[in-house]
Amino acid sequence: MFLHVILFAALYVITTHFLHKIRKLPPIPFPTLPIIGHLHLLKKPLYRSLSKIANQHGPLILLHFGSRRVLVVSSPEAAEECFTKNDVVFANRPHLLAGKHLGYNYTSLAWASYGDHWRNLRRISSIEILSTNRLQLLSGIRSDEIRLLVQKLFKNQNQTVDVKSAFFELTLNVMMRMMAGKRYYGDSVAEVEEAKRFRDLITKTFLYGGATNMGDFLPVLRWVSNSEKRLVNLQEERDQFMQELVDECRRRLENENKNNSLPGAKNKTMIEVLLSLQKSEPHNYRDENIRSAMLVLLAAGTDTSAGTMEWAMSLLLNNPEALKKAQVEMDNVVGSSRLVEESDLGKLSYLHCIINETMRMYPAGPLLLPHESSQECFVGGYRIPRGTMLLVNQWAIHNDPKIWGEPEKFRPERFQGLEGNRDGFKLMPFGSGRRSCPGEGLATRMVGLTLASVIQAFEWERIGEEMVDMTEGTGLTMPKAQALQARCRPRQAMVDLLSKI
Repeated sequence: MFLHVILFAALYVITTHFLHKIRKLPPIPFPTLPIIGHLHLLKKPLYRSLSKIANQHGPLILLHFGSRRVLVVSSPEAAEECFTKNDVVFANRPHLLAGKHLGYNYTSLAWASYGDHWRNLRRISSIEILSTNRLQLLSGIRSDEIRLLVQKLFKNQNQTVDVKSAFFELTLNVMMRMMAGKRYYGDSVAEVEEAKRFRDLITKTFLYGGATNMGDFLPVLRWVSNSEKRLVNLQEERDQFMQELVDECRRRLENENKNNSLPGAKNKTMIEVLLSLQKSEPHNYRDENIRSAMLVLLAAGTDTSAGTMEWAMSLLLNNPEALKKAQVEMDNVVGSSRLVEESDLGKLSYLHCIINETMRMYPAGPLLLPHESSQECFVGGYRIPRGTMLLVNQWAIHNDPKIWGEPEKFRPERFQGLEGNRDGFKLMPFGSGRRSCPGEGLATRMVGLTLASVIQAFEWERIGEEMVDMTEGTGLTMPKAQALQARCRPRQAMVDLLSKI
């Protein structure tokens, strides 16, 4: 009996291998095992594991993650073909458990299939929430929170700073103030219990929502694991919390209407803007749509930006000559009589080089959010069946020595002369095509102004002689394995200004 099983498995593996070749599919690593496919080849972190497989089999490979067929792309040429010629074909998202339970049954902006519903959500986010005009109206919130961070660092100078926590709390406060007019971290938190509840919710979201769910690839595991139940419970908590914020904003608007004191556009939070539009377009701005949009912003716009800033500061502490060069640029462009402002960012070319090099080496999305083919197509001359999940290994492209000279070295100068945050399909930290990140404008403002402010105001140094540990942790947004801690003291020319903040 055992021998029969072995013979059947061997026959299955060999037959599958030759069938794949006959059907003109991309290279498929041998063997493809029954049930688990290629899952036995994968180790954490996934992007490094996939990069090693691509080095052996080429930049276009077809894997089987259990029951799912997955196209892994590891070259800018293949990525360009996916996001230009086949952009509409790959504009869908795969139906994963996170999208079902945290994405309102695949109807949120992040998880909805390509079509009229998604286009409407994208229009709302691009025009009403994240447009250049809206971001400019809310710029005072970002400046205010960064000023509070600078104030806190000045007050606690020469002490060890938990840089990771400082940046994460900053981004969460900025996002929540823009969304609902509330802050949940720091000394001036009004509702202490509500703030504690929010912080617990955020912790759970990044713990459970960012975890790879093996039930997506081996459905049988859904029956023996409680991970799906955790997602269901988490979404109930998230939904209830966000609905309470929506109701509070609605009451605030109603009271202002009664008092004939409607605020100007400058004073409206994102939720209030959407509630105002709800009256004329109730179908497009239902409470569920508003909750969904805000939760997507909260998940996508906080951990990613905070992580990028933490990696950037880690790189600068290990490369003090680059930090000094950034400070010289700051002195020349801004001076020491005022704090840097968002309007200065366009003139700080070396700062942009630092940010681009950080996103190249440590992209917040090492594997871009997964796509799925809505119909059969061809990439690189290979046939890609309908329903194939697409993973673009951005980390592999960013660290390919054939594209980037000495990719393991921090060299911001390699980006001098580059406009914006893109370099064709060699650098695409915010994705590309129809499903690219709509929050790129907010992220570049947030990361740029925060880094500019702490570089302008303080001298930074490592807490010991050892170099900052640059080991990557596990997670979808490439966190550091060891949270960054550092010391800072006011720069001599900035002491007088900082003492008056």
